[in-house]
Amino acid sequence: MYLRSVELLKNKRSSTHHYPFSIPAIRTLDKLAFTRNITFFVGENGSGKSTLLEAIAYQCGFNPAGGGRNNVYDVDAAEAALGEYLRLSWLPKMTNGFFLRAESFYHFASHIDEVNAQQYYGGRSLHEQSHGESFLSLFLHRFNRTGIFLLDEPEAALSPTRQLSFLRILRDLEPTSQFIIATHSPIILGYPDAQIVHFDQDGIREVHYEDTEHYQITRRFLENRKAILRELFEDE
Repeated sequence: MYLRSVELLKNKRSSTHHYPFSIPAIRTLDKLAFTRNITFFVGENGSGKSTLLEAIAYQCGFNPAGGGRNNVYDVDAAEAALGEYLRLSWLPKMTNGFFLRAESFYHFASHIDEVNAQQYYGGRSLHEQSHGESFLSLFLHRFNRTGIFLLDEPEAALSPTRQLSFLRILRDLEPTSQFIIATHSPIILGYPDAQIVHFDQDGIREVHYEDTEHYQITRRFLENRKAILRELFEDE
């Protein structure tokens, strides 16, 4: 590992009534230690996992719209509101890496075309590939060096089959790289021996894979699809 922990600087914290400190998991954050090379952030939308991931990216010097330290471009609503309030502890410090922000990936792909850097992403424009192909091109060609990689919902463009391909990429890169990934995918979450950090109204805590709602709801649905759909639609 390179990034050992993130700590909230309480003396710089603003009002708890304003974003991002209006989010319970962020408001109660003290220090989060990373214990594996692969860490997953899980929780409902709005629980704070993307907010913390963006702040880590900001402290790493990555573009909060997505990219590495040298990818300079602007996207509306791409910010890291928590960025100034964190302290990162490194051993050793790692400067190479990337922040994938799935919702602004289109703008990142346009930026790569504008600076003629397609050779670093498989030699083709990311726009000339399907959404899933462009994500895999990024993983295969941009993530092929030692670094820290921050991914916000990488499953957004990946079919179940390609999510399994992504797990293989993680396995190949794990010995020399660190990943922190915010995800809703029970497939990606199933990566063996990963650290899983859950965000909710009660704060942030580590959980086991089988204790995540992602696993439990998916398993329940697959094993009882007809009964669940009947219950869901019973008022129709």
